[in-house]
Amino acid sequence: MLRTLDIVLIVIMTAAATVTYTIKHRAENKREEVRRLDAAIKLEEDTIDLLKADWALLTQPNRLERLVAAFAADLQLAPTPPTQLARPEELPMLKADLPPPEEDKKAKDGVAAVIEADNIKTGSVAR
Repeated sequence: MLRTLDIVLIVIMTAAATVTYTIKHRAENKREEVRRLDAAIKLEEDTIDLLKADWALLTQPNRLERLVAAFAADLQLAPTPPTQLARPEELPMLKADLPPPEEDKKAKDGVAAVIEADNIKTGSVAR
């Protein structure tokens, strides 16, 4: 004869086994996802290393000199004369360094200035 306590303990044991299995299954799924991400990261790192090596090969001075010599007639390259280089004071002023524009009386009343400056009739009612 099974007592009520035995049945309750069997149900609790079954529930605990189910929860344990579910947690184990989720952990295995996460582990597989981490492995896939590690493989993707490794692939990207290898690709970056390959591209860096390729860039180093393409920018070798000897190779560039040979290309310039081979295509000198087509490219018509010439050294840059020092007069072509600009000094910082010859460059135009940055927008941030420009003085602020003078504000007239109408500009202080923002809505009126916007309405007057807007020549397009939009059909809206002015406030």
